[in-house]
Formats: sequence, structure tokens, C-alpha cells
Amino acid sequence: MAKMRDDVINHVVTWAEVHRDTKILARSLVGLGPWQGIVALTRGGLVPAAILARELGLRVVDTLCISSYDEQVKGSITVLKVPERAAETGGEGWLLIDDLVDTGATAKEARAILPKAHFATIYAKPSGRPAVDTFISEVSQETWIFFPWDTEIQYVEPRADIGGG
Repeated sequence: MAKMRDDVINHVVTWAEVHRDTKILARSLVGLGPWQGIVALTRGGLVPAAILARELGLRVVDTLCISSYDEQVKGSITVLKVPERAAETGGEGWLLIDDLVDTGATAKEARAILPKAHFATIYAKPSGRPAVDTFISEVSQETWIFFPWDTEIQYVEPRADIGGG
């Protein structure tokens, strides 16, 4: 487990917040179509893509699989799978969806593959914000977002036995 730096702000996002914010994102995207389909940037874009597909009435959902959080080789980006149908047009008419744009490194790689796609995220940090077309909430670069699919609820012992009982 990586040690968190003291200057990092931890922000836990709930399932309800992801659902609400993705529905807000859908409202901002509905008038920008028509869309041929959605390309989810995996893995973080999978849940928002499912919600958007429902809200926008889209049945075609594909994935662009990029690995960028390799603990052994920081900063390395590996393209694992390209959505062939969307790539044929450079992404024109397609929504490219992710949960968060952080430094922009993954977003730039995705843009190189699908330069004409409309790139939307729920959250955007300042370094990555220029790489996306639409986002819902901006968070500081120092914020580490914990998404519900990356966490689990568990009992934690109290710090002190208050009240003795």
C-alpha cells in the first residue's frame, strides 16, 4: 500500500454522488449529440459510461483500455485495447468518458487515438482539465479521490474507549 503524502487531500466519493454527478454530466451532453456510442476509458470510465448510456439512450458502449498507474514504472502508459469502430472515424460522433482527468497523461494518449471524440469526465484536476471538453467538478491537484469501486466499507476500531461501556 502506498504511503499518502501529508499535503494530499483525501476525498471519498460515494455511489450516490457518482450517480448524481454522472446524471448532471448527462444533462450537459444530451444536446451535443447525436452520439454513435460511448467509449469508456478503463477502468474508471466504466461506471459513468453505464449510467450515461442509460440516460442518453445509447446501446453501443466500447472501451479504450489504457494502463497508466503502474506502481513499478511511474508515468508509463500502455494502450491495451483500442475501440476499433470509434477509431475508424477518429472518434467523431463518439463520447469518450472517464471518471477523472488528473495530470492529463492518460487523456493525451486517449486524444491521440480518438482526436475527434467529445471527451467528458466527472472530475477534473487543473493539470488535466485542458484535455477534456466537458467536466462537472474541478478538484485541486492535491486531492486524491477515492471512488466507491476502489474502496470497501469495513468496521474500524474506535480510537479511544469513550464512556467505558
